[in-house]
Amino acid sequence: MTTDLAKIRNFSIVAHIDHGKSTLADRLIQFTGGLSSREMKDQVLDSMDIERERGITIKAQTVRLEYKAKDGETYTLNLMDTPGHVDFGYEVSRCLAACEGALLVVDASQGVEAQTLANVYLAIDGGLEIVPVLNKIDLPAAEPDRVKQQIEDVIGIDASDAIPISAKTGLNIEGVLDAIVTRLPAPKGDINAPLKALLIDSYYDTYLGVVVLVRIIDGELKKGQKIRMMAANAFYQVEQMGVFTPKKIGVDRLGPGEVGYITAQIKEVADTQVGDTITDERKGTETPLPGFKPAQQVVFCGLFPADAAQFEDLRNALGRLHLNDASFTYEMETSAALGFGFRCGFLGLLHLEIIQERLEREFNIDLIATAPSVIYRLHMNDGTMKELHNPADMPDVTRIAFIEEPWIKATILVPDEYLGAVLKLCEDRRGRQVELTYAGNRAMIIYMLPLNEVVFDFYDRLKSVSRGYASFDYHIEEYEEGDLVKMSILVNDDPVDALSMIVNRNRAEGRGRSMCEKLKELIPRHLFKIPIQAAIGGKVIARETLSALRKDVTAKCYGGDISRKRKLLDKQKEGKKKMRQFGKVEIPQEAFIAALKMDQD
Repeated sequence: MTTDLAKIRNFSIVAHIDHGKSTLADRLIQFTGGLSSREMKDQVLDSMDIERERGITIKAQTVRLEYKAKDGETYTLNLMDTPGHVDFGYEVSRCLAACEGALLVVDASQGVEAQTLANVYLAIDGGLEIVPVLNKIDLPAAEPDRVKQQIEDVIGIDASDAIPISAKTGLNIEGVLDAIVTRLPAPKGDINAPLKALLIDSYYDTYLGVVVLVRIIDGELKKGQKIRMMAANAFYQVEQMGVFTPKKIGVDRLGPGEVGYITAQIKEVADTQVGDTITDERKGTETPLPGFKPAQQVVFCGLFPADAAQFEDLRNALGRLHLNDASFTYEMETSAALGFGFRCGFLGLLHLEIIQERLEREFNIDLIATAPSVIYRLHMNDGTMKELHNPADMPDVTRIAFIEEPWIKATILVPDEYLGAVLKLCEDRRGRQVELTYAGNRAMIIYMLPLNEVVFDFYDRLKSVSRGYASFDYHIEEYEEGDLVKMSILVNDDPVDALSMIVNRNRAEGRGRSMCEKLKELIPRHLFKIPIQAAIGGKVIARETLSALRKDVTAKCYGGDISRKRKLLDKQKEGKKKMRQFGKVEIPQEAFIAALKMDQD
């Protein structure tokens, strides 16, 4: 039994981080009776431990609610709760492709933030109907009229009938549900057309294999039906299907406009590509849906198992995670210092941190991560162009004509009193100001910045100089030629490839000096002197020397002739020289990790 199209509403909740998306989703589930009050908990859709601990949404989640409207009709609402952080914008764009409308949640005390803008523009580009919602109006600092004006000025959508609510206390939740039913459009679709379903997401279940989340565009999907994944050209038979309410409830068929899940004994991770079109095996559609544009990885780093025996476990874990999060990539690489591992690409530093934490928690693997780097373009003398992901792979400089690095366009919203500190930070990072405008007492700055200056700790520094009030969003704009060099770190004259990095020539000395100082503190002392150097090509630009542990060889000489002591000391000196020549310096793993987390100042 499929639902009447006019009675379905598919919508997403978009907002900046911490403006109350997940809390609003909780209230909607509670109000429509999706879960009883005994089953309710905060952020019910944030199912991962990391999401609950950090209080952020990482994976978008869907839920189907039944709502009896004032006109007496019962509507089916498919809600998608999306992440707010810049690194998970890919999850947002996928959800919006499966919706007709969006609730734009804005904090009535904070107003419009950078991610509010980024996510609402994604929704506008997708042609979605947008309903503004002002959350947290119960706070003493709330200024609903000012924020309404700000939505109109900054985003340019009508906010005169924005719905004032408090997701925490449940105030005016019914107003939101009525707006969803009356102001958002119903989906379009033809039940008699060939089956066309959009694959929104997929994850691995130990018992069921791959579980696939789908939105039906045309036609009907039934239990037992033979289906084809168009991009992978793989064939399966639907075994189980159902909807999340948020509990899993089985159904026999799904019609146009509906969102649900299917399982079909899918074992191959590669067959369920996010954005693929699912159709009937025999009477299938000819034209696939446009899908999503692939995610653009911007930060790369090497992940190595601390114990080499865990290499296969790491490979399996990455395969499983890649299914659940299609926006990171991985390929094998080897390193002289760290052995076998993988070069992984991420959408940002938080994304890197989350994947690393999930590997350590969900799969019990101890990891070492190398310094994050971005993709450089090397234009060679013979006219070819190569992409460089790992600084250790840099070819001989005499063969390179010039190097290009990626630049981003960053939008920063910040209260007026912190503007000076934020501008200084951007200038220190080689930024170029594009424009500076005001919305009320908040400045909106647009800057062009080189991505390699941003990936290390720009976001953390921005938060500290603005006391946490600045919000930041960016997208890659272009590649530009830069004066870039590869800086190697040598410990006891041996290069440590995991610590090599590409830096701007003017900043190389400062960066090299702080790296050497840091390693001097972290490497334990040996019985011989250890030089720690930073070098560009054959030229050493910074050096620290770790002094030797000294054994008192003259302890057994009481008084007597000085030449006796001299002889013993000279013998010791010779021994140390020989040791330094053949001795191997052990760099502990903690030293690697701490050196890579170095605060680039």
